Amino acid sequence: MNPKRVMRHLSTGRAAVRRAFPPRTLDAIERAIRETEAKHNGQIRFAVEAALELVPLLAGQTAQQRALEVFSRLRVWDTEHNNGVLIYLLLADRDVEIVADRGIHVRLGTEIWEAICREMEAAFREGRFEAGVLAGIHAVGEHLSRHFPPRSGKPNEMPDSPVML
Repeated sequence: MNPKRVMRHLSTGRAAVRRAFPPRTLDAIERAIRETEAKHNGQIRFAVEAALELVPLLAGQTAQQRALEVFSRLRVWDTEHNNGVLIYLLLADRDVEIVADRGIHVRLGTEIWEAICREMEAAFREGRFEAGVLAGIHAVGEHLSRHFPPRSGKPNEMPDSPVML
């Protein structure tokens, strides 16, 4: 257990999320997801969480482990072509995780997602949350468009709105 991490999580609340992601930023994120999804047949979700709850935090839960839980909870795996992607931000840690469904993961692997996460985290360290998320969405979209070209008449299988946990 890292005492500094525990203190960061205990002192990071929903107000921090609202400051980093005001309504105009949430609107820009939703718009970016909608526009990006028009260029491919994948589904993108963005979720941000202020901090971990106390029990998982004390048990040492990582952002990656939490991202997998959120991926399941939001049912990002529940797409016709197994082409859902979750971009998850754990604000207290400034840690970004990308979880891709098996239809995408088998084609791209983890290195691409890790590179996108590190770029987003660099923007977050500078306090550029909107720019970091938008860059991440567009980067994920570029990779999806290469492997999942757009189909006419495809339904939007998931909401485009960001999720605040």
